[in-house]
Amino acid sequence: MNTSDDLEIFLVATPGLEAPLHAEVTEQGFADARQVAGGVSCRGSWSEVWRANLCLRGANKVLVRLGSFPAVHLAQLDKRARKFPWSDFLRPDVAVRVEATSRKSRIYHAGAARQRIENAITETLGAPISSEAAVRVLLRIEKDICTFSVDSSGDPLHKRGHKPAIAKAPMRETMAAMFLRECGFDGSEPVLDPMCGSGTFVIEAAEIALGLLPGRSRNFAFEHLAAFDSDAWTSMRAQQPSSETDLVFLGSDRNAGAVDAATTNAEQSGVTANTSFQCRSISDIKPPPGLAGLVIVNPPYGARIGDEKRLRSLYGSLGKVLMSRFRGWRVGIVTSNPSLARSTRLPLLPLGPIVDHGGTKVRLYRTAPLG
Repeated sequence: MNTSDDLEIFLVATPGLEAPLHAEVTEQGFADARQVAGGVSCRGSWSEVWRANLCLRGANKVLVRLGSFPAVHLAQLDKRARKFPWSDFLRPDVAVRVEATSRKSRIYHAGAARQRIENAITETLGAPISSEAAVRVLLRIEKDICTFSVDSSGDPLHKRGHKPAIAKAPMRETMAAMFLRECGFDGSEPVLDPMCGSGTFVIEAAEIALGLLPGRSRNFAFEHLAAFDSDAWTSMRAQQPSSETDLVFLGSDRNAGAVDAATTNAEQSGVTANTSFQCRSISDIKPPPGLAGLVIVNPPYGARIGDEKRLRSLYGSLGKVLMSRFRGWRVGIVTSNPSLARSTRLPLLPLGPIVDHGGTKVRLYRTAPLG
């Protein structure tokens, strides 16, 4: 095992969702969690790096800072990169991909800097370089300070590894989890998504309520690093902290294909017993008997799918149905279009931050419990 038990860990957030990620990281007990531009930084051992990948619902990537030094020209970078303790982090038998960026620095040519690092790694450690490699080393040069990080995740963490079917304009799982958190959802109340698409909000809500770990079904890049201990990792994965719940999380969509996809995804995620999907239009939705909870929905925005006028009447009828039938329920609507959100005529709370949803700027529009 590597003795570095005080690593700087950087958790990449979806832009605009740093605050709920920080809340999640703090709640999960990661040390020294600080919200910074683009994410959350914390500290811990390699096992905390694995735990972050396995347990955090809102992080897109878990990066580990390996070290940094000043360098003002390529020869200096080359010399220092050759002295860097690569064998503490990388394995000689595992291929590496290097990526470099440079800002406000005298070494301005990122491509040339990348080549120096690749040469240093192959010549001092013996690890091959490949653009297809699972292990990614990142060099960031900023104001003449060179910082090395390794991406411990591999595939982005919204790829939970148990979801085959994707509807058009899908909501990423990491975003869905953070929007649920922003709506005050903690797993103890029902959730209904009346335009559920491939079921992301509903499945994520069920997983949260059941205490299922988001990374339980997949592999990670850290499994190929020098400090990896497969026995310790196996026992960490085995400690699945599951909870019991009688709640059923509901999704509906007027598109039968979406309902089929959502049902398949729920099955693959192991939440079939706590989810139910039906084919129905907005005008036919009703609250289930029992507790009031949360209606959360990511309707079409007009940016990609559908046209403004038709959407205005869709949002209008959604608002009417919710106001007339869902007393005591809270509502969360994710959309890029403020005038569409207003056309629901729902009593909206003050706005949250702008969130970058694959290049589209969206926001969460929330209500208090409807009167």
